[in-house]
This record gives sequence, structure tokens and C-alpha cells, in this order.
Amino acid sequence: MSTPTIAIVGRPNVGKSTIFNRLSGERIAIVEDIPGITRDRIYAEGSWLDKKFNVIDTGGIELSDAPFMAQIRFQAEVAIEEANVIIMLTDSQSGVTNDDQMIASLLKKTKKPIILAVNKVDNPERRMDIYDFYQLGLGEPFPISGSHGIGLGDLLDAVFAALPKEDDETDNDDRIAFSLIGRPNVGKSSLVNELLGQNRVIVSDIAGTTRDAIDTDFETPDGDKFKIIDTAGIRKRGKIRETTEKYSVLRAKRAIEKSDVVLIVLNAEEGIQEQDKKVAGLAHEEGKGVVIVVNKWDTLEKDNHTMKNFEEDIRTNFQYLKYAPIVYVSAVSGQRVKMILPLITQIANNRKKRVKSSVLNEVVQDAVATNPGPTDKGRRLKIFYMSQVAINPPTFVVFVNDIELMHFSYERFLENQLRQAFDFVGTPLKVITRERT
Repeated sequence: MSTPTIAIVGRPNVGKSTIFNRLSGERIAIVEDIPGITRDRIYAEGSWLDKKFNVIDTGGIELSDAPFMAQIRFQAEVAIEEANVIIMLTDSQSGVTNDDQMIASLLKKTKKPIILAVNKVDNPERRMDIYDFYQLGLGEPFPISGSHGIGLGDLLDAVFAALPKEDDETDNDDRIAFSLIGRPNVGKSSLVNELLGQNRVIVSDIAGTTRDAIDTDFETPDGDKFKIIDTAGIRKRGKIRETTEKYSVLRAKRAIEKSDVVLIVLNAEEGIQEQDKKVAGLAHEEGKGVVIVVNKWDTLEKDNHTMKNFEEDIRTNFQYLKYAPIVYVSAVSGQRVKMILPLITQIANNRKKRVKSSVLNEVVQDAVATNPGPTDKGRRLKIFYMSQVAINPPTFVVFVNDIELMHFSYERFLENQLRQAFDFVGTPLKVITRERT
């Protein structure tokens, strides 16, 4: 299940940033008693009763023509479009205002679940003030206090109860889901079109369960079934470039969660940027298969060292992705694009691979024989046995005599031995050390 996204929407100075900081558990949004200080959407992660969510802070919407109001309204609309559930925040001290009425009217048109919260209910006497807010037509108002943290548990219970139910079809799905992640202008759309163009058997276009993106199912002539997870979803209007830059990490995170394999698409002309490393790290942490795709390779002037130098640059910047294969392609000419789908299939199979314990421990014994465990103060690490406990990604537990003796470098050595023996190209591995009792 993908992580739900909550947008906090309301007029200026009702305490949106304070609530945002409470829900995310961090002081990320600037909190000052000045209307309109949050001009751009900011997002963070939070959790409630072991359930994770993304939360978006928005600029305040109002009727006036104050500076930046058009941009703030647009930013809030984009946040509303991306959200699964919307918290409309109001202020008990001000009562229902014309701006509240306007925002409520705007939110009703979205057809998304809306939870009405009345902030600054700091004491029991103020609870009587919430009944006026029924006139907004958004159902029961939840009294909360951002400054004191009152009522947020009830609010989050209501938010999770209102989340749309996701289809469970993916549990029994034999399609391999993959996404293309990268900054604007790296050529993701062209690459998708080329992948679909080479395999013209498009099965269906299915609207995403949680947002307006389109996930495309297709089948190759050989009968391999795939689903491309779309990372678009923001309408191309207005000042979209700035918005896309600021919001692309959250959209990428959503796509990664739904994918089996992630294509990290780089622009050969521009090289590696900081944002590339951020989204690649998300794919690795989620345990997804990874292919690094260097697009626009045909536009570079090359010599005998160009590819080698580019690979060294990638391996230096993405040290945690040493297992990820690199493909140098051109979406425009189709150069090497046909290599991508077989790689995706191989990696998806590797993520599901299981190794028999007997075979696994033969490899471990050979590894220990060539490179004995480290020692500390006269004690040597002893490895008793290893067992695979999970797939997607493959996860192994190694039982030892003393967990303190298992250095990170030796854990990495064992991982490399597993990769060499069982061909785990493209997928991360998890090696967990346990002390045998």
C-alpha cells in the first residue's frame, strides 16, 4: 500500500504550519504570527499508530489581492490535487469568515475526503465555538489546539478512516511494475513512448487508485507483462516548472512505493545532480530493484574513455547502488532501449529469488575459509549459519557468536559473496546479524 498524503488547507494565520509541525514531529515550517508567511507547499513524513503518511503545508488562501496570493492559491490547488485526504483548518477565535466559505466551496468540488478541524480550541470553554462551523457543510468539526497538541489523535483517526480503500489486485498481479524517476528534462516521457512503441500491444490505461496519474499496462510480443507507474499527475498549466521541481521528490516517492523496479533516469548532457541522488536513495531504502539509465547518450561527443569516465562518476556518487546495472541509451534514436525490459524482468526475478539453506551455507563456509572473520581482543567472529527469511528484497539472517565482532566491512564482504554466487544483479540485499543464544 502506498503512503497516503494529507494536505492542510485554510486561510492565512489559522495555524496550518503549527499543525504541520505537530503531525510531522519536526519544526520544518516557519511559524510566525504573520498572515501569508508560507508561500510554497512544504511536505514531510509523519506516522500515527505505526501508519506512515505524507503531510503537505500550504500557503493560506484568501479573497484579497495581497502580494503572492495568485501563486499561493495555485500552490494550494496543486497540493489539493496531490492529496488523498484534505484537512481544512479554521480558527475558533475568528469564527467562520468569507474566506472559509470560499475555501469550503472550493474543496467540495474536489470530491476528495475533507476533514474539518477548528484550531485554537485551547480550553473547554472554547469548545462551544465549534458549532458555528457546521454551516460550512463539511460535516463534524474536530476541535484541536496546535499550540498545545490537543485533539490531534482524534483528528488523525478521522483522517485514516476517510482514506479511500486501495485495490488489493497487485497482491496477485503477475505484471512487473516499474517507474521512471528523474528530474525534469531528462527524457522520461520520450523513454516511455519508445518503450511502448517497441511493444505496441498496449493492454489498458488504468487510472491510478490514489491520484490522477495514469498507470499503463502493456504486454510484449513474447508475453511478458508490465505496468509503467506514471509519475506525472500535475496538469501543465501556469508556472509549472517551479512547482514540479519542488514537488517531484514526493511524486517520485509515491511511484517508487508502487514499483518492483525503478529506472533512475539521468541526462548525459547534464551529468549527476543532487536531486538524482535523493530519489535514488529513496529507491534503495525501499528495497526496490534499480537500473540506472543514462539518456541522451547520442548527444555527447565521445572518445574511448567517455563511458568508463561516466560510469566511474556514477559509482562514486551512488556508492550504495553498486548492484545497479547502467544502460546508456537514446530515447530519440532508440539506441539500446531494447535492453531495458529484459533487465527489468531479470531484476524483478532476482528480488523474488530464494536460496536453499544448504546451498547458502556452503557459500558462507567457503567465504569464511578464504577470509576468516575479524578479531577483537583475542576473540574471533564465528559464523554458525545463515538463513534466508524474506524476498522483495532478498533478506538473510546470519547467526554469530558475538554481534559486536561483525564489522560493517565483513557484512559487506558476505553480501558480495552472495551476489557472486547467486546473481543478485539489480536488487539490494539485506543481511541481518543475530547472536545465537
